[in-house]
Amino acid sequence: MRPGFADPVLDAQASFRAILEAMSRPGRIQRLEAAPSPPAPLAPATAAVLLTLVDAETPLFTDVGGEAADWIRFHCGCPIVPQPGEAAFALIVGAPPPLSALPAGSDEDPQAGATLIWQVAALRGEAGWRLSGPGIEREHRLEVRDAPASFLGEWTEMGRAFPRGVDAILCAGRDLAALPRTLRIREG
Repeated sequence: MRPGFADPVLDAQASFRAILEAMSRPGRIQRLEAAPSPPAPLAPATAAVLLTLVDAETPLFTDVGGEAADWIRFHCGCPIVPQPGEAAFALIVGAPPPLSALPAGSDEDPQAGATLIWQVAALRGEAGWRLSGPGIEREHRLEVRDAPASFLGEWTEMGRAFPRGVDAILCAGRDLAALPRTLRIREG
């Protein structure tokens, strides 16, 4: 079994700070220096987010299996659920399920909406999607390589149900960026 964080306390704190920074500055790419070396197909940033946010109290839906799923079960201790609608977190390495398949919470309990941890091919600032909303002064750009064309339409549709919705953390290599449900995304 591959190890998790080299220094579980300090590395988890550094990862948590990077996730908070990403959520407060939507679309800004954060680099994780202290990230584990997980089994394929998991990227270091994906593994760091899992080790930081997922535990025995958080049901996880994932499209990974084999050694990677065993690594997640061992290090996070989380229950892996068979359907995305049962998940507090959804780890997706391939194309994401429709956002409507994930729990969106309710008007009274919006924090019950799921968090999508989506591993993508690459993230790049200064090109791609046009992001606006809380945490962005005017506009920010984020290119998400190989994002399905349907994602923007689903995101816009989900935004109409605010405060219900899904938050997303995108991971590529050692980089991550966040898309809180308050974010508006337009084609670049």
